[in-house]
Formats: sequence, structure tokens, C-alpha cells
Amino acid sequence: MPKPYLLTFALLLFMSTEQLVAQTVPTPKEHFGFDIGDNYQLATYTQTEAYFRKLATTSPRVKLVEIGKTEEGRPQLMLVVSSPENLKNLEKYKQISQRLAHAEGLTPAQAKSLAQEGKTVVWIDGGLHANEVVGAHQLIETAYDLATRKDAETNRILDNVIVLMTHANPDGQEIVTNWYMRDKDPLKRTTNGVPRLYNKYIGHDNNRDFYMLNMKESQNIGRQLFVEWLPQIMYNHHQTGPAGTVVAGPPYRDPFNYVFDPLIMTSLDAVGAAMHSRLIAEDKGGYTQRGGSVYSTWYNGGLRTTTYFHNMIGLLTEIIGNPTPMTIPLVPSRLLPNGDSPKPIVPQKWLFKQSIDYSVSLNYAVLNYAQRYSDELLYNMYVMGKNSIDRGSKDYWTMSPKRVEDINADFAKDRKTAATPAPGGFERGGGAMPVKYYDTVMKAPALRDARGYILSADQPDFTTAVKFLNALIRTGIVVQKATTGFSVNGKTYPKGSYVVKTDQAFRPHILDMFEPQDHPNDFKYPGGPPIAPYDAAGWTLAYMMNVKFDRVLEDFNGPFVKQAYGELQKAEPAALKSASGYTLSAASNDSYEVVNELLKAGIAVSRNTADGSFYVAGSAKSTLDKAIKELGVRVTPAASKPKSLQAIKPAKIALYDQYGGSMPSGWIRWMMEQYQFNVTVIYPPDIDAGGLKAKYDAIIFPDGAIPALQTNANAGFGGRGGAGPKPEDVPEEYRKQLGRLTPAKSIPELEKFMKEGGDIIAIGSSTNLAFHLKLPLRNAIVEMGPNGEERRLPDEKYYIPGSVLQVNYDTKNPANWGMEDLGDLYFDNSPVFKISPDAVADGRIKPLAWFGSATPLRSGWAWGQAYLKDGVAAFEAPIGKGRLVAFGPEITFRAQTHGTFKLLFNQLYTTK
Repeated sequence: MPKPYLLTFALLLFMSTEQLVAQTVPTPKEHFGFDIGDNYQLATYTQTEAYFRKLATTSPRVKLVEIGKTEEGRPQLMLVVSSPENLKNLEKYKQISQRLAHAEGLTPAQAKSLAQEGKTVVWIDGGLHANEVVGAHQLIETAYDLATRKDAETNRILDNVIVLMTHANPDGQEIVTNWYMRDKDPLKRTTNGVPRLYNKYIGHDNNRDFYMLNMKESQNIGRQLFVEWLPQIMYNHHQTGPAGTVVAGPPYRDPFNYVFDPLIMTSLDAVGAAMHSRLIAEDKGGYTQRGGSVYSTWYNGGLRTTTYFHNMIGLLTEIIGNPTPMTIPLVPSRLLPNGDSPKPIVPQKWLFKQSIDYSVSLNYAVLNYAQRYSDELLYNMYVMGKNSIDRGSKDYWTMSPKRVEDINADFAKDRKTAATPAPGGFERGGGAMPVKYYDTVMKAPALRDARGYILSADQPDFTTAVKFLNALIRTGIVVQKATTGFSVNGKTYPKGSYVVKTDQAFRPHILDMFEPQDHPNDFKYPGGPPIAPYDAAGWTLAYMMNVKFDRVLEDFNGPFVKQAYGELQKAEPAALKSASGYTLSAASNDSYEVVNELLKAGIAVSRNTADGSFYVAGSAKSTLDKAIKELGVRVTPAASKPKSLQAIKPAKIALYDQYGGSMPSGWIRWMMEQYQFNVTVIYPPDIDAGGLKAKYDAIIFPDGAIPALQTNANAGFGGRGGAGPKPEDVPEEYRKQLGRLTPAKSIPELEKFMKEGGDIIAIGSSTNLAFHLKLPLRNAIVEMGPNGEERRLPDEKYYIPGSVLQVNYDTKNPANWGMEDLGDLYFDNSPVFKISPDAVADGRIKPLAWFGSATPLRSGWAWGQAYLKDGVAAFEAPIGKGRLVAFGPEITFRAQTHGTFKLLFNQLYTTK
């Protein structure tokens, strides 16, 4: 047969094979029984998992990877989608992506060569917030399209892009879908009123866990993003779009975080333009960006936002859509075209399928951009990494609002004492400020960025410091460990200490975890109300975990060994010598876990009333040896038995929750499991039934549990309201959880519980209980109104969104054992109190923590912080034979605030 005919025959054979394979890939309707986007239909994760497995076995374009198990034990799946040829060489392309992202030892020429050779890696996820049902379902539809479509665009994408399609919350999809589909009447189906959190412990907060990586799902995702694949683009699907629009997407509003590379911002502009333009070209209106929505790029910790600090282009869209048809409402201010929304959408009925179609178009816009600019995306990630390495290898100063204020202050100070006006008429806008004012701040040696951080192995809570390091390691940061003792700047550090240097590609994330965030003063207009940051304003993790570290401003070296990417660390204290007794420091969080294991084993434990440390007899050595091996906890042989010991035993602990699940309660439940505290979860009917002291020694009320007493300034701090669903609308097994706490029925039972000897630990707005009990205190954040009555300070005068503040502690009080005189805590417009001096003097109320400074801000934004001076952040009050222990700030916030965990733990033992 002549060669042209052979070629034609081979081509026909290839096409026939492709068509045959495509025919064997089941459509979503063939598998699920409905088309994705059909009204009143949702898929479970069980069905979705089975479908993804079918795609992987029937399409040569799809590889299935199980990236780990979920908190409820389901497999968490990632589909790797690309051309068959690329799938054969995945390891090669993964290594190219890693090398370019890390940028270590690569010249620009080498990087360009690798960028030409590599394939763009694009992450697309869905389902993180499970009640935002578009996300998981667009993932199914897009996976099918990429597995089967044969158009030129899809082929180009498959040839040039490796797509990581990851289900972000399998447990949640199963919970929400089963809830929605439970009613046989489609018209009655709803995603509202789900009985429990759609992520086992934390629900919606699963998108606030990505610098901490506490949850299994977060850890699974973090490993793929920051250690394994390091995609150039990641796309995080969410709901819902602002009223009067269909979808909000990139680019986002200011402020952006000052530590990450400016290429992140211009890249967001470019990819956002591609997404927006595609929708308009397809006559799909209703996209809004920048000031058209609330989303910014300031916060770290979200699935999308943490990627910015790793030089990845993190995309977020928030789209409308529900399997139950909905309506786009009339919002007149959204109708006029502008730069944020050039193609508005008119009010209309909206179907689920339209949202799926929009989402697929947006995915294709991102993937098409990725294939067209593949080498540029790969190379730019290298450029950002190299920039970070260069900045961490020399003297460098990061600009921030505080630095601008310092420049202006220096100039104003000189102008005040100057005999002549500034040259060029600066004060009239006619000239430039002399450059010396920039130099005095931005070239000041003391204001340089750190070259590195040293975490000494002899710090009081080293195991928590190692947990902090492991959070960094899980996000791709390189740490180094000292093989012997060493000295830097005249200070000596022991063997086993750790070093984190900033001359690495993900330097922005390192700075963000060690250094304070400096959020700008962001107001709608001068003198107007503040613009709320999207989530927190400050979150410096080293501060919240009370990690002790030294900032080193010059280059330094020592007997350091780099730990492998992703290799978790463990403290390794010296082996325990035999002794008559042992002590465990109250300063170490993990001491409490060891104590709980000892108590469960029936081993006697006491506390030294001089400093709160724990004491056990020498017979506990075998259990302590195990704790040293597993946890790395430091145990000290006691030279002699302490003179003042108080025997302790585990308290019978109850933790309040409510129907639908409380995220603050869920975080505490997770913490209790980690530290081996036994906890019983209780609900409003359990409290209203009474008899609490016979069952429990202590009850924990997280933020949002106790309602406010009244609406005036001194009556409380908000709290969760609403009656909840009707019993007939709830499955029988959940009806015992219904209801809310009420002043008439619940508060008397709580007061009785304390009078009979029980302890209540109230956190955040649950400190409202103090007002119900008519304790002699009041809200500290008030002013005198024009009518002569106190009123809460308006936001224009006082506004402290989530930030890190410093407080003073009474370290002699057993409630604070293990704390230091000064400490950092997380504060989010939290309750602050003024206490009657007489009540303090006669012991009716004992302050535990207070603001001793007019400038307590450590990280974030604190407008009007001087109002906090002398305000009480935490107190205890004897109530009969029991106590109320109240913490205004959320001391357990998202299980990130390890530095204040002990404030809760200390209340969970009894001596009675």
C-alpha cells in the first residue's frame, strides 16, 4: 500500500479509536440519571466518586488520584486531566513545576528553557462550601467536557495544560445533597436548615484553615498545592454573587497584602480580563469585579488567598445558582454599566443550568489563557520566586502604611521647627518632599526585613513552636535544623533549634506568619465609617501561637541542615532519667494532653500551687516515656516533692452546641479531641431540662451562644438569635437539638448550676451571661450620648476587626497558670468590660486579663485603640459554690490561637 494511503488509514484508525473511547465515557445523565444543572436535582458525593472513577477508567485523558481521607473517612479525589501523552510524563512536568516555583539554583536562561518544556498546571476545585452547590456540580460537568470534547480549543488545552480537578469537601456534598433530596416533592426541596456542619468540625470555616491546615481535607489540599504540584493558577469556586449580578470575580478590590510580589496583581488583572471577556463574548452578562464586590487580596488563610503568598494566581468566583429556580432581583444601582460591571444583567428568572454553563465558560477561559500563555505563566512563577530569594538575600525594606506615616511624621516634625517653608511649596502640592525623608525610614538599618528567624529549642513551649513550624512546612516552606549548639549575634542556641531563612521562593508567606500585618486605615470617605476587611485584618501566626523567635537582620550561618520539602518535624527532648517524681510545665500546651492520658490511666496528678506545673510520682515513668516519644513533651525529674500540691481529677465537661452546628463550638470540640479532654456536647433542651450539676462540673459556651440581655449600651454584645426550624420540619434524631437559650428558662438553670458548684466558661459574646446575672460591670466601649445616656462607640471612632492585641495577665491566678505577664490574643471587636472597683476589692470579680496600654495593637488594624486602656478582657466571678470565667476575646479562635489555649484548659480540672 503506498505511503499516503498508509498515513490516511492510520489517521482513520486513530480517529475511530478516539471516537470509540469517547463513546464509552458515560455522560452525566447516563450515570446520575439527570443532566448536571437540571432543576431540583443534586448529586451525592457517593455518586460523584463513582462517576470520577468511571471517567478515569474510560477516558485516556483522565487519571484518578486519592489525595487522602476526609475527617469522616471518605476518599478525597483529584482528577488529573490532560492529553494521554502528558499523562505518561506527569512526573516530569511536576518536577518542572516544582523547580520553577522554588527558583533555586536556576538562571533566567535555564528557567526559560524549562518554561518552554513544561506544561501549565491549573487547579480547579469545587464543593469547599457544600451548601454552595454550583461548585461541586460544575466540577462534574467540566470534567466530562474535558474528558470527551474534541474541539480545537479543548485539544489545545489538553496538549498544553495539566488540570488538577479536586473535590474540596466530599463529606459536605454528601450531607447537603442528602438533605436537599430528602423530600419527594421537588417543590419542597431546600438546602437551608441542614442539621449539622457540612465539614465535620468547622463547616464554613474550612475556607479559613489554609495557613494552619488543621483539618485533614486542608492538609490533603495543601500538600498538592504547596508541596507536590505548585500550580501556576488555582481556581476556587464559590457562591453567591452580589445581589443584582450573576458572578463576582477577579480582579479584586484593594487593599492587597504588601508582602507579595506585584506580579500577582497584574496577573490577576490579566486572567480576570480573560474570564470577563469570555462571558461577554458569549453574551453572558452580570460579571462584576473590584469595587463591585467585597472580595480583596489582603487576607491569608483562605484556599484561594494563601496561594498569593506562594506566587500562585489565586482565582475566586462567587456565583449565584440553586437547583430550585431563583430570581435575579432588581437592584437599580447595578443596572448602569461601569468599569467594574460593563455588561450588567437585568432582573429575570434564573436556572441552575445557567450557573453551570457560566462556570464551565469561566473554567474554559482560565484554561484557554493558561494554554496560550503557558511559557509566560511558568516563567513568571520563577521570576516571583527569584525575586523573593533576592530580597531575602540582601537588605530589603517592605513598604507599609506605618512606613508612610513615619515619613510624613518626620517631615511634619522638621516643618514645625523650620524657619522657612519647604522647598518647592510642598505643602501647596507644588513640589516633591525631599528624598531624605524616604531615606531616614526606608533605609534605616533597624527597619530592615529579617534575613531569617531562629526558634530556640529551649523555649517554654517548644512543642507548640514545632507545630507552628509544621504549619509552615505543610505550605511548602523550607526550615533548617541545628545539628549542634550555635551562636548568632552573641546569643547561644541549643542543638535542635530551628531556623527559617527568608531567601526562599515563598518569602511572602514567611513574612506573613512571623511579622505583623499593617492594615491601612480604610474608610468609605474621610470621617466616614470603616470598610470592613474581608475576614481578618491581622493574624500573625507566630504571635497567636506564642512562639518565641529572634529576628536576624544580617545574613547568618551555622550547623544547619535543610529539611526536605513537606517533611514534618517533631521535638526530641532528652530521654527521661529515673526519679522519685516528675514535673510538666504549665507553659506547654502538650503537658495538658499528657496529664489527661495519665488521669485516664488512673495515675494520680497534682498541681504545684506555686506555678501551676503538674507533678506525678516516679511510678508514671513508662507513661511519660511514651509521651516524650510520641509528643516530644519535655518532662523534668523533680529534685524533691513540691511543698504545696493540689490533687486534680478530670472535670465532667459539657460543650454547648445548637441545631445546624456552631463553628466556634466545632473548633473547640476538635481541640478537645486533640488534647484528650472528654467532652459531652449539649444543646438548649439539655440546659432547660435542668439538673446540670449532677451531670457536669464545667460547661463551655463558645461565642454566639448566650443572647444579649437588652439593646442598650451596657446590656451585652450580640449573640445568635432566631427560633430555628419547626420540629415537624426536622428528622426525629435532630429534634432534641432544637431551640435557643432564653433569659426566662435557660439563664436560671445556668445560675443554679454555678451556685451548686459548677463552672461556666463563657467566650466572646457568651460573656453576655454576666449581664443576665447582674454582675457589677459594664461595657467598656461606650461614650456619653447627647441625651446624657451612654451609648456604644460608633465605628467611626472605634473599630477593631480581627487583629492581634496584647494584654496583661494576672499570672498568680490559677485560671492563668502557664501564661506570661504580657501575651498576645486574637481580638475581633470583642467584649471589653469596666468593673466596679468595689467588686474587685471585695473579690466579687477578679480580673484575669486587661489592656494595660493605650496602644495594644500587635498586628492588624485597631482604629481608636486608646479606648481599650484599662478595659478588662477576661475575669472570673464566684457564683455560689461555682464560678463564671469569662473571656471576651475568642481564646480558641479557629484552633489557631495556641497561645491562649491554656486559658481554657486550666478550667477543665476539678479539685472537688
